[in-house]
Amino acid sequence: MKVYFLGTGTSQGIPVIGSNHPVCNSTDLKDKRLRVSVWISWDDHSYVVDCGPDFRQQMLASKCQKVDGILFTHEHADHTSGLDDIRPFNFRQGEIPIYAHNRVIDNLKERFEYIFRTENRYPGAPCVKTIEVINDEPFQIGNKVAIPVNVMHGDLQVFGYRIDDFAYLTDVKTIDDIEIQKLKNLKVLVINALREEHHFSHLNLEEALALIELVQPEKTYLTHISHVFGFHEEVQKKLPENVFLAYDNLEITL
Repeated sequence: MKVYFLGTGTSQGIPVIGSNHPVCNSTDLKDKRLRVSVWISWDDHSYVVDCGPDFRQQMLASKCQKVDGILFTHEHADHTSGLDDIRPFNFRQGEIPIYAHNRVIDNLKERFEYIFRTENRYPGAPCVKTIEVINDEPFQIGNKVAIPVNVMHGDLQVFGYRIDDFAYLTDVKTIDDIEIQKLKNLKVLVINALREEHHFSHLNLEEALALIELVQPEKTYLTHISHVFGFHEEVQKKLPENVFLAYDNLEITL
């Protein structure tokens, strides 16, 4: 199974519009981060987690040719607002399944009404099939099973996903002990770590490292990175062994 980091930045991306912060002016490509998302593929199967405003650019950069489904973590714009850009995949493949909490599906139906319309549809509109994700109910994607992991993003419920020995958690602030049990015996954990300073709805570095210590994965990649975290190369030097700062277009194989 291959995991391709389509984007590793926060809701604003890096560089931030109009910012003169040193990280935003960096010439290191690892300091340039699109909105957070991953592409997971194996054999002839291809899925993405989240579909943010940079989706088109990410698909072109990654050379992704097929999307068998989209797993949504939650409804925030940096994770969902690229949904219209699935159209080229629709034209080749037809209807694309989207997997999400029922609350998220309702939110998408409100924001993207034309996609979900059943009458008088615009001929070029995207076409999706909605599949509700329910906590503690694993579901099939291709020939693998995805296990939803229930976490909290401040006061908002968010789903992470475990597939085989890989788990992807973004926009996490807290997680119950019972959910942590779903993350045992991982080869790779991806977890958000916004910055070193405290944040009300995201893990900071100290909190992320504490969670990693509980889970004990073989390797961990940090994502959803803010520009105030610092330069990629400098942050990486501070991290423990087997903890890595992810970056856009990084590909790993499990």
